[in-house]
Amino acid sequence: MSMPILPITNTVFSDTRFGVAEASYLIRWYRRLESEAYPPFTSAMEMVEHCGELGFGGIQVGIRKWDKKESRQLRNRSEALEMFLEGQIKLPKDEGDVARFETDIESAKAAGISIVRTACLSGRRYETFDTLEAFNKFKSASINSIQLAEPIVRKHKVKLAVENHKDWRIYEFLEILKNIGSEWVGITLDTGNNISLLEDPMEVVKKLAPYSFSVHLKDMAVEEYQDGFLMSEVNLGEGYLDIEEMIRVIKKENPDIRFNLEMITRDPLKIPCLTDKYWATFEDISAKDLGTYLQSIRSQKSKESLPFVSDKDNDEQLRLEVENNRTSLIYAKNNLGFK
Repeated sequence: MSMPILPITNTVFSDTRFGVAEASYLIRWYRRLESEAYPPFTSAMEMVEHCGELGFGGIQVGIRKWDKKESRQLRNRSEALEMFLEGQIKLPKDEGDVARFETDIESAKAAGISIVRTACLSGRRYETFDTLEAFNKFKSASINSIQLAEPIVRKHKVKLAVENHKDWRIYEFLEILKNIGSEWVGITLDTGNNISLLEDPMEVVKKLAPYSFSVHLKDMAVEEYQDGFLMSEVNLGEGYLDIEEMIRVIKKENPDIRFNLEMITRDPLKIPCLTDKYWATFEDISAKDLGTYLQSIRSQKSKESLPFVSDKDNDEQLRLEVENNRTSLIYAKNNLGFK
């Protein structure tokens, strides 16, 4: 019998440092563009040094087979810079992968990390699955992975924060967490992802905030296109999300929660909600709901054209990535109460 999901217990002191998620450097980490001015990151330490120089108060970064020496160095350097560290980790695929997962958790803990972010789906629900059967198979595998991970994070007292990553709608996600029923398994709350699943971002924040360990803070801009709508991460304060109210709601539930900027510099994402494939895994969204949502998208249409970067050369793409992060950091410090 599963235990009831436990909301986060309020703490006394608020951490006002503003961190940054690894995905904010998607180009630098994953696209490996050649550039002398902006060489690709090859280690967590390089991200620590870069983000510390920019003025961020922490980072959320992937755990990449750190040995004891690397974990210790990351802990010492982040503490010297007064930065927090959060980890990013892959869930165990099956029982044979549990040992790898535990090794990563041990590396994280040695680096002073107490929260690790993960995701069940690396892609997007409406692009990945062609049938409801395929989605349900993924759902079962995801639940099994979290169940395999839970005893490990409970043993090491490290919180596992599963992101709403364009995979789960609100009720689906909460149902999974309730069935897991562990104080060590909660949420990395992304403030914009569920727009792609036709859910109101403020409603997502209100429903998921009580169970969140960490936040991906982002602002969003949208506009219509022939198959649905486009959406882009934009600099904080330049989109349509009520960021200040979102922060207030989240901090009311967990005053000490950490916020990490996730400003992904890329071309707009297509949300093809007027195509048959998009609907393959959804059973509970009515035509009326879709119409209402598209009307809200139309009313929130960005006054500026959504940003494209793929037509720019390597150095310009990488420069924009740094400047977008810097601009959002300055906005957060000047307008949102972060330091």
